[in-house]
Amino acid sequence: MKPKLMTVLPGYSRADLSRDTLAGVTVAMVALPLSLAIAIASGADPGAGLVTAIIGGFLVSLLGGSRVQIGGPTGAFIVVVYGTIIAHGYDGLVIATLMAGVLLLIAGVLKAGKLIELVPEPVINGFTIGIAVIIAASQLKDLLGLTMAEVPADFLPKIEALWAARDTFNGAALATGLGTMVLIVLLRRAAPRFPGLVVAVGLGSAVVALLALPVDTIQSRFGALPATLPTPALPELSLARMQELLPSAVVIAFLAGVESLLSAMVADRMIEGKHRPNAEMLAQGAANIGSSLFGGLPVTGAIARTATNVRAGGRTPVAGLVHATTILVVMLVAAPLAGKLAMPALAGLLILTAWNMSEPHKWRGYMAGRRSDVVLLGLTLVLTVLADLTVAIAVGVALGLALRLARRDAPPADWTPRDK
Repeated sequence: MKPKLMTVLPGYSRADLSRDTLAGVTVAMVALPLSLAIAIASGADPGAGLVTAIIGGFLVSLLGGSRVQIGGPTGAFIVVVYGTIIAHGYDGLVIATLMAGVLLLIAGVLKAGKLIELVPEPVINGFTIGIAVIIAASQLKDLLGLTMAEVPADFLPKIEALWAARDTFNGAALATGLGTMVLIVLLRRAAPRFPGLVVAVGLGSAVVALLALPVDTIQSRFGALPATLPTPALPELSLARMQELLPSAVVIAFLAGVESLLSAMVADRMIEGKHRPNAEMLAQGAANIGSSLFGGLPVTGAIARTATNVRAGGRTPVAGLVHATTILVVMLVAAPLAGKLAMPALAGLLILTAWNMSEPHKWRGYMAGRRSDVVLLGLTLVLTVLADLTVAIAVGVALGLALRLARRDAPPADWTPRDK
């Protein structure tokens, strides 16, 4: 369970530092608008996204079991974070994140990192696509510039409320969002290693400012972004409060563990490496505890940012440390500029993130699989969107494991009464 950083430091050269620094700065430029957008979509203050990327990202790279993993807030958490804040307040989210961190530490100590292999792939695919649907729906208000007193948390009531507010449609907002999305796609295709996300969102926001378009920005809606890290503090804990928040903590820990280990496995294929799953679990636990102490959001390994790190040349955890430090520097010296980012531009960014997160290029392969796997994926997707993420995971994992046992021709249980 030794951190990868300790493995790579012996023999670390100036050339390695130069390469990792460039990669870290590149990833930071991608992570910056994403962290702000994810926090806003989660119902949190946008500054919480920056805090999470800084504290969580630094600890994941410092203590993690992957050479190139980048940690921070991710789209997968938007649903559970939003629901937790609505039900228990932001202080409840902080406590749940702290508890999730402790659960992940316990999982790491118990060497439970390889248990990811037991989660059926259709379940992971189903709730990932379901989360992507919810994220995209949550961004329609800002993309269309709709004016609404309140946005319902549940999917179907949200769609009804959006339709009811259609008369407040803002064409300038839609043009800003669509323009940002087109620019992101074009830059990604033309220069995959270039931090096109921050350029596209920045240009879209610049057009809004220069033309004085009637479009919301981060600052106009939420006020000024914080220009420094908050003072760490332990949330107010009580047994009753912890019992109330335990289900949310379990879901956060599950998502953090699953996504971080999936991201590490993707990274292994990209660099032909081998991550240490139990060290990664410990790092995720420490990162979530650290983020909660600073009032941040849940942390996990971010697949897209990790892939960006690899493509930019990052090969050691130093790149992740540079990424977190760069975001901290931006917070300290350029918070007012970041506050000028336009809400429709961030909405377009998140909708594209949701689309990529659902991996549409794999849909045909999913449909060509076993019928039971297709049904399991569809059931998990529907439960995620229309019911609850906790229910979706519980039902999906239970049915998936039952199907796995059935495929192995497990013998039926012996219910013969025993002689006393």
